Amino acid sequence: MTVGVLLAVQGPAEARLVTAWEPRRRELVVTRRCADLAEALAAAAAGLGQVVVLGDGLPGADAETVAFLREHRVGLLVLVAPGAEGGAAERRWRQMGATRVARLDGAPDVLAAAVHECAAGVGTSPPGPAVEREPAPVPVAPALGSPGRVVAVWGPPGSTGRTTVAVNLAAELAATGAGVLLADLDTRGASVAQALGLLDEAPGLLAAVRAATDGRLDATTLPGTACEAVEGVAVLTGSPDPRRWRELRPVGLRRVLEVAAACADWVVLDLAGGLDVDDDGAGRDAPTLVGLEVADLVLVVGAADPVGLQRFIRAWGHLEDAVPDVERLAVLTRVRSTAVGRDADRRVGETLRRFAGIEDVVLLADDGAVDGALLAGRTLQEHAPRSPLRRAVQRLAARVEAEAESRPDAAWHPGFDPLLASS
Repeated sequence: MTVGVLLAVQGPAEARLVTAWEPRRRELVVTRRCADLAEALAAAAAGLGQVVVLGDGLPGADAETVAFLREHRVGLLVLVAPGAEGGAAERRWRQMGATRVARLDGAPDVLAAAVHECAAGVGTSPPGPAVEREPAPVPVAPALGSPGRVVAVWGPPGSTGRTTVAVNLAAELAATGAGVLLADLDTRGASVAQALGLLDEAPGLLAAVRAATDGRLDATTLPGTACEAVEGVAVLTGSPDPRRWRELRPVGLRRVLEVAAACADWVVLDLAGGLDVDDDGAGRDAPTLVGLEVADLVLVVGAADPVGLQRFIRAWGHLEDAVPDVERLAVLTRVRSTAVGRDADRRVGETLRRFAGIEDVVLLADDGAVDGALLAGRTLQEHAPRSPLRRAVQRLAARVEAEAESRPDAAWHPGFDPLLASS
């Protein structure tokens, strides 16, 4: 089979390869010599070649380039410089998801064989979301044991208490001695930093996503983008400016969460309320969808009042449509008789059972201790350790741990790239 190659290599190496591969036209043919990355990706999307041979120094190439070529079922061979410089470049590309890397000064026959391996690894199925992964393992970090569990805190739009639940759940999980990473993925109003009294001039999550997209993020560099406000909890703060949502690029964000799960026992995600994603997966809520897809458990948080319950029931069904296989647990906050009538727990439970078929729900009573903790920039554990809500969150944390222990053989969530998850 003749393999069509899109060549995007700068400098004299391009001419050397074209000349050396000319006698092998029955096996390999350069269908286009691309001047820049944009031309290479456009040609790949148009089906003009089965493999892109990319020079490491090509401007603009990053993790999104790798993801784009996988999505279009086009193989990728990256050529890096010889020596120590090439070794560093190879590690960076592998952290971005590239599985085929060769030296720029390699023999043309060896590089041609690598091109054929790329073409064979892609497969022959038509393009689609379920991209076949090449089998080679990708070392991204030292072996750290089993990856941590990912808990996403999500729910309908509105002030339902998602951040309160996420922050205090992270603190209670850390109190057991576990390592916890709390990430604020809210693209509409990130507030974890404010809730914990952190000075948030440079959002750590945005820095981590930039590093991941450029292939500079691994288990040793991720801690440098996080801060610690609660003992045992590393925090990746989000941007309080909703106009910066485009900086949470889904490919880089997914990589951040993969590395986070390799570093921590628990990763707790505070997500924006609601879910409105374009057909192509883009949009302001694309980071929310990434968080839901990689989660081992989603806590669906709603407010226990007439408006909040209606929104919650709709969101519960929407989640099932958007991420059908995810494990979820209903959590209702601010449960009080003044909003739903006498015997509030029973009324809320009956409403969820009748209109959503939900039999299992965690109820968190209304508690003024939340206001004091927020004013002080502290968790309930620090500010009001004996408050009823703090004890309820402790029970929720125990419930989350029990859910994890009930599936001891579960590994990385399918939302993670199994290649990047290798160690």
